[in-house]
Amino acid sequence: MNAATSMTPLRLLVVDDHTLFRRGLIALLQADARFTVVAEAGDAGEAQRLAAQHRPDVILLDNHLPGVKGVDAIAGLREVAPQARVLMLTVSEDEADLAQALRGGAAGYLLKTADIEVLAQAILRAQAGQATISPEMTAKLVSAFQALPTAATAAEPPPQPPAPADPIDTLSPREREILECIAQGASNKEIARTLSIAEPTVKIHVQHILRKLGLSSRVQAAVYASRRQGPEGNGG
Repeated sequence: MNAATSMTPLRLLVVDDHTLFRRGLIALLQADARFTVVAEAGDAGEAQRLAAQHRPDVILLDNHLPGVKGVDAIAGLREVAPQARVLMLTVSEDEADLAQALRGGAAGYLLKTADIEVLAQAILRAQAGQATISPEMTAKLVSAFQALPTAATAAEPPPQPPAPADPIDTLSPREREILECIAQGASNKEIARTLSIAEPTVKIHVQHILRKLGLSSRVQAAVYASRRQGPEGNGG
């Protein structure tokens, strides 16, 4: 304890939208010679600005903030203050929040029901690169890990997607008619006359045919259709 108090106090940023709780917490922390609160914020945006300005050692971060949740603010805080450790201090016992916080790089996850000395030790551990999880959340953390795929499952090859449908099956009946005309060497004007439709409409259909078949020209479309006529004519 004496060694800790002889050291430079850890610089803290307290982020919580409940003013009374925030001020009470700050008063308790300021009474401990191991810490000094350099700034306080009521939302994620203000916290990010103050973190960049004051460069705290540890950020105490609530989860239920207005606008942006605490777990969603971790990345931004670590970006503007990469030296800071983020310690979640929240009422949320949601397993998803816990998992997201740890994945986002939080140095710990503590419930607000924790004793002030437990919080103090968690802050010191966070600064030392050690994680602290509230006992109430430990079982949920275990459940989260158990829900992850095992190494054997992860090693299994992913299921193969079904074979792609024959591209020609994507064509509409009208597009099939136009493709047959293209195979016979007919121009857009001749196709329009044969099918009694407008020439611009034929042009649009041709564009759709080329896109659906992955072709780049009418010549390719004609060759494609000619090759298909034999098997199709035989019922293939």
